[in-house]
Amino acid sequence: MTFSILSFDEETGTYAGAAATGSLCVGGWVLRGCIESGLVASQGTAPSTFWRDEALRRMHAGGAADRVVADLTGADSGKGHRQLIALDRQGGTGGHTGADSIHHAAHDCRAGLAVAGNMLTGPEVLEAMIRAFELPAENAADRVLNVLEAAETAGGDTRGLQSAALLVLHPDHPPLDLRVDFDPAPLRSLRTLCERAHTSPYHDWLAEVPVLSDRFRAPK
Repeated sequence: MTFSILSFDEETGTYAGAAATGSLCVGGWVLRGCIESGLVASQGTAPSTFWRDEALRRMHAGGAADRVVADLTGADSGKGHRQLIALDRQGGTGGHTGADSIHHAAHDCRAGLAVAGNMLTGPEVLEAMIRAFELPAENAADRVLNVLEAAETAGGDTRGLQSAALLVLHPDHPPLDLRVDFDPAPLRSLRTLCERAHTSPYHDWLAEVPVLSDRFRAPK
C-alpha cells in the first residue's frame, strides 16, 4: 500500500525521509522523525502508530535501530500485517516486513539508508529507489523526492497514488515537514509545495526560529 525511504547524511547531520501511498494521509500515518532520535516509517495493511512512536523514544534513549525494530515487532502478535523501518542517530537501520503483507512487499536496510514497500508492482520498485538515491541531487529534500518519483515510474503502488509526505531534519535548519493528503498527482504537488517552502516570505521566516544548533534563536 505504501513505499517509503529513510536516509541520513553523516557529513551534514541531515535526516531525510519520504513516503507515498495509494490511500490517504501517508504523512500522518507512516512517517515520523526527531533530530535527536532519527526517523521511522511504520506502514502495512494494519500499521502500528505505537511502533512508530515507541521506536523514536527508544532511539532517543540510544537504542540501535535494528535492535529497536526486533524488540517492537517480536512482541506484537499482529506483526504479520505490519511493516517497519527505522534509522537511528548513528545512521544504523533496521526493518521488518510481516509475512502477511500484501505482495510485492519487502524492505532493504543498509548504513544510512532504508527503503520499504508493500502492495508494490514488483521488486523493481525498491531497486529503482536505491538507484535514484545514489544519483546526485541539489539537497536532501530533492534527493528523496527523486526517489519517490523513481518508485512511481518503476510501478509504485499497484493502486496508483493519493498522498505523499516529506520530512527533512537538519541541525542548523527548522524541520521541513510537508504533506499532500488527497491529490490525483501527489508527488508533483509535493515537489511544488517543497519549492514554495524554499521561497520568500516563508523561507525567510525560518531563519528566526530555534534549531538544534541554536535552541534560543529568535528575531534580532
